[in-house]
Amino acid sequence: MRADHWRVFQTIVEHGSMVAAARELGLSTSTVSERLSSLESHYGVVLLRRTTRSLSLTEEGRLLFDGARRILAEVDDLERSVRHGASTLTGPIRISAPVDLGQSFLSTAIERFTADHPAMSIELSLSDGYVDVVRQGFDLAVRLGSLSDSSLRTRSLGQFRRVVCASPAYLARHGTPKVPEDLLQHTCLLMRFGTTIDDVWRFGKRAGREVRVHGDKVVNDGYLVRRWALAGLGIALKSEIDVASDLAAGRLVALLEAYAAPPVPLQLVFPPSRAQARRVVAFSDALASELERWLSAEA
Repeated sequence: MRADHWRVFQTIVEHGSMVAAARELGLSTSTVSERLSSLESHYGVVLLRRTTRSLSLTEEGRLLFDGARRILAEVDDLERSVRHGASTLTGPIRISAPVDLGQSFLSTAIERFTADHPAMSIELSLSDGYVDVVRQGFDLAVRLGSLSDSSLRTRSLGQFRRVVCASPAYLARHGTPKVPEDLLQHTCLLMRFGTTIDDVWRFGKRAGREVRVHGDKVVNDGYLVRRWALAGLGIALKSEIDVASDLAAGRLVALLEAYAAPPVPLQLVFPPSRAQARRVVAFSDALASELERWLSAEA
């Protein structure tokens, strides 16, 4: 089966519909549909479950998508290497990251990397909600915490705590909580992750001590939680990466340190293929180095 049929299939999955795939590829919707049908006939399986509103991968479809994505990336890399020379990094990288991390060390890493490799292009998508790395076609994602999908490949960037913190102005007005349960008497700034509000804060060495906090501000943007905390509007639970400079400068004060929960992993997450494009490996190395540099500067 020709590689262009695989590319059509990959584009359908990444864009979520045949209409969107046709628009992206500059083809008619009927041509896209015909190539998908041709693939399914060739393999003798159903690759996509179709309803009037959505498409979803079958197990066979996911297997083909993962394999075709890897092979097509290798083909693209080979063509670029032949055209531009083996030592030149070229092509696009699509990255997903939480808002705060994207605005801190990640943005600096991208600036340095593209300055060193001007033939590269980077697309950065910032979201604090759930992102399907495979279906949405990302080359890598930056994630804090454990993963629900064990099929994804990962690279550890270290372990980091979540810090309960507030501004000196807020503490001067409302007092300082001494034990986790004191948070029930305070206004907390809450994050929404998709349909879930992060209002159960965990404490202790095994993170088994839970307090259901409350507040009058809920947002799906970690940058705004930090901004509101700096403005003295409440107590926040933030990754130490996000607030390291604020804590060092005294703009925020760490609270309940004796009750802190264990750190959680910061990871680079990749689609479940056996090989990564050379440009993705190079950017991953650059990102790890930038995080180390950034943390040293914040210490």
